[in-house]
Amino acid sequence: MSWRVTLHCTRAEAEALPERDELFAQSDAPPVFVADEPDPHAPDDWRIHAYFAEQPTTQELILLRRLAAGSDPEIEHLEDSTDWVTRSQQGLAPIHAGRFFVHTPMHHAERPAGAVSFEIDAGLAFGTGQHATTAGCLEALDRMERAGKRFANLADIGTGTGLLAFAALALWPDAKAIATDIDPISIDVTRDNAAINSVALGHEAGQLLLAAADGMDHPLLAARAPFDLLIANILAGPLIELAPAFADALAPGGTILLAGLLDSQADAVVAAYEKRGCVLVERSPGEWTVLVLERSYQKTS
Repeated sequence: MSWRVTLHCTRAEAEALPERDELFAQSDAPPVFVADEPDPHAPDDWRIHAYFAEQPTTQELILLRRLAAGSDPEIEHLEDSTDWVTRSQQGLAPIHAGRFFVHTPMHHAERPAGAVSFEIDAGLAFGTGQHATTAGCLEALDRMERAGKRFANLADIGTGTGLLAFAALALWPDAKAIATDIDPISIDVTRDNAAINSVALGHEAGQLLLAAADGMDHPLLAARAPFDLLIANILAGPLIELAPAFADALAPGGTILLAGLLDSQADAVVAAYEKRGCVLVERSPGEWTVLVLERSYQKTS
């Protein structure tokens, strides 16, 4: 890849990134897309990079402009001998979170003995483990299992790459699990990652069911509810908006793990769930907060 086109965008625009074959259906050599968040202190400021083997044409640049409103493409001619997509993934260092070790393919050989390892390719979906919210969720899940928590019916809403659903199934291998995302691309990515990480897909205990869904609006979620563990690593606004639906889908005494919010947003999120009969049991320190709540056995009116 010898040309890179960069677009500055919102997180929503990055998450809506279409399949390259869809956007460049008439191209014999479609670009490879990589999205990143350059500044974790600016959670809505993202970039989309499109890597081309040849200099992009005017028509290709017009297509790219559709991905990010108001952003002019920044075009760079890169070293011809460098695989820039591979280099971008080499820059994603593996992370340790609790017993988990999450790595891209470039770091497969570095898996430590005794760790629960997952290979997550950087690409079109979110949740590679690099962001503090994802790592914080992995650590929270690890603490729950070490504290003796047992779950039999799990849901990961807004799954991204599938990582948190994979981790939950690794901790509670006899559970039924479902992972959903509003973006069908994320479901395709999760399916691919499940194959890479030997996660069984299906309806049975120990298997992961996948579905594209907007929040809790899907018949498979309705059929599986109530859940004794619900995971949602999304954003503060949707977490507040979905509080009634999430609480209603949670079994009495069930646990809900919420992330994707800044510490300054946590009080509003907690208040939305307390109104629905949930009690805060853990709030992680730091700029990016992970919340663990439990639903009371008494249903609120």
